[in-house]
Amino acid sequence: MKDMNPVIDTLKTRGFFQQCTDAEGLSKLMDDGPIAFYEGTDPTGGSLHIGHMVPYFAFRHLRDAGHTGIALLGGGTARIGDPSGRDETRKMIDYETINKNVESITAQLDRFVGFDGKSAFTVNNKDWLANLNYIDFLRDIGRHFSVNRMLSFEAYKKRMETGLTFIEFNYQLLQSFDFLELYRRHGCRLQIGGDDQWGNIVAGVELIRRVEGAEAYGLTFPLVTTSDGKKMGKTLKGALFLDPAVTTPYDFFQYWRNIPDADILRFLLMFTFLPEEECRVLCADGKNPNEAKERLAWEVTALIHSKDEADKALAGAKAAFGSGAFSSGGVGGGDKSSMPQAQVARSRFEAGYNVVDLFSDTGLAPTKSEARRLVQQGGAFVSETSGELSNISDSTVMIGLDNLNKDGELIIRAGKKRYLLILVK
Repeated sequence: MKDMNPVIDTLKTRGFFQQCTDAEGLSKLMDDGPIAFYEGTDPTGGSLHIGHMVPYFAFRHLRDAGHTGIALLGGGTARIGDPSGRDETRKMIDYETINKNVESITAQLDRFVGFDGKSAFTVNNKDWLANLNYIDFLRDIGRHFSVNRMLSFEAYKKRMETGLTFIEFNYQLLQSFDFLELYRRHGCRLQIGGDDQWGNIVAGVELIRRVEGAEAYGLTFPLVTTSDGKKMGKTLKGALFLDPAVTTPYDFFQYWRNIPDADILRFLLMFTFLPEEECRVLCADGKNPNEAKERLAWEVTALIHSKDEADKALAGAKAAFGSGAFSSGGVGGGDKSSMPQAQVARSRFEAGYNVVDLFSDTGLAPTKSEARRLVQQGGAFVSETSGELSNISDSTVMIGLDNLNKDGELIIRAGKKRYLLILVK
């Protein structure tokens, strides 16, 4: 096989290559000069989560190699809902909510990508989908689609088992039309996306060839899971969202800080822009994996939330994970003010605060039954006046004022990794 264009080699090396409609053809096209490419995101919620960002890390690699990136916000397609990767029909969203979601997601992507209107910019498919004439659309576009061909794609085959609505069946036509419109408007020749989009991407490539007689290309990335088989970005609290009001920068940082050792190199390559060699040095034999995890956590948090938030999260982590709960403003040289916090009235401790109620009321355990189970299984820790954390295994234990430090503070821990600083007022 001929040598691939350098950016394709970069994408392969860093884990962004699952399927391509014609890798050699795409490589040759890139050798001839910069191309325009796009990634689409439907605004079905008010915030992206880290799983949505995999294509946008690849987006930046392509943009940095001189290609023009188009971020398509699906203000039109979100009115229907993509059946890909779904076991059931998506809930319909009202148009006003979709428009608000477009605004918030555009702002999130702008912070990460940096839309300058030239090397990277956004479009909204509502502009060409919202007022389509359905009869004309079927005559001009629908006639190019084979139902048998559509049903051969995994996304539709899977949904046929649970029930595929006619409105969802139209989704592939609309996404393919997006690719055609971007080819016509911006000369777009490549669509990128997660591997669950393969069928939709291939359909768009074929539509451009049928209607315009031009070659377009599709490239998908693997759907990322952790080495233990879990969906990447899933936490006890749900998905790892970019909105700091949903997932705090500290919790975001801690997710990366606590990944399995087997995932460190893979995630450094995918979710940072550190040079490949530096990633490999961080993970070399004999290196402390915690140092690499800390670097990974800082880099990703800085990319998504800012360097300042990454510094604060790192300081909070050092405060929480040092040898004692309180020392010189924080454990291990960290800053305990950067830890997740909750305020509790002093009166709750005056008569004794049941440990189960404390963990559930402050949210460190989602329910009282979960808090009781945590305590009984030895996973609950509460700081003493000295600052040391003590294990509490009796669910009847009462936490009192004698547990607070001189500043009226208390640290509680659930398991090995989740801390909370209690400010007693």
